[in-house]
Amino acid sequence: MGSRRIEFVIAENPPKRLDKAVSRDVPEEASLSRTRLARLIEEGALTVDGAVVQDAKARVEAGALIAILVEEAEDSHIGPEDIPLEIVYEDDDLIVINKPAGMVVHPAPGSPSGTLVNALLHHFGGNLSGVGGVKRPGIVHRIDKETSGLLVVAKSDAAHQGLAAQFEKHTVERYYQAVCYGVPDGNDPRLRGVKGASFEPGNILKLTTQLARHKTDRQRQAVLFQGGRHAVTRARICESFGNPPSAALIECWLETGRTHQIRVHMAHAGHGLIGDPTYGGRRKLAAKALSPAAQAAVQAFPRQALHAAVLGFDHPVTGEALRFEAPLPQDMAGLLAVLRQ
Repeated sequence: MGSRRIEFVIAENPPKRLDKAVSRDVPEEASLSRTRLARLIEEGALTVDGAVVQDAKARVEAGALIAILVEEAEDSHIGPEDIPLEIVYEDDDLIVINKPAGMVVHPAPGSPSGTLVNALLHHFGGNLSGVGGVKRPGIVHRIDKETSGLLVVAKSDAAHQGLAAQFEKHTVERYYQAVCYGVPDGNDPRLRGVKGASFEPGNILKLTTQLARHKTDRQRQAVLFQGGRHAVTRARICESFGNPPSAALIECWLETGRTHQIRVHMAHAGHGLIGDPTYGGRRKLAAKALSPAAQAAVQAFPRQALHAAVLGFDHPVTGEALRFEAPLPQDMAGLLAVLRQ
């Protein structure tokens, strides 16, 4: 496997730590993310004025000559698989996919194949510059297996770093459509009493909590108010169904992107998503609130009724503002059609 040598000089007023100074001053065309640089320091691939330095916290002065030896990207251990993809947009740096429900994003012990990454490796056919030293797609965010909708994936280290920074700063626009039990209305006194729930102008429900892995069930996330990770979800009603109203189409958007965030937050608010097997999406509805056909459709819906409908971000290389929309998939559109009858 070949390697390349990257040399540059640390500029004035460097950050105190070596890893931060190198991350700031490394040439953009080197396409090295912060994570990759940290690994290269750890592996002894970086020298400061000719001496190997493996301590990321080491001090470095302005004018120091940095040299990094980077091995060319190796092939991923994940195999390519010929799985059809709905590609919404693609260029040399990134790809936007409309993921179907039922597809896992990344191989894991329970899902070693048939994933989005397997499909992308086949689609790219080796035309990947590599992320983190491996020829693999750069996954910067995920949506759950049974959630459908839009996902952006990096094709290079530079794109991966640029997209990751936007997700970290919460500047990525992400809107989801969901169908929930009940109607999350600001006039509902019960909802106003839910800890972490508040309402903003326009009857927008805001849920602010901490989220962490459930203590006893490792597949679930739990709402906390001490510890865990900060999470904020907003939701507004688009349409309500039944008499009395017993279900709603809502639009949700994320200030933070935590595992299962919308599903956990809506269940915490007492408005779990229809079909959600993990957070109680099998509730009894009032006998006459919906037609028998609608009742049956709600009970039979096979997955959480959640779709990542809008994705907007700045192109990590060109800076162009990009925004994509994906229409509701057939199963959710069918559910709404029955609920509207």
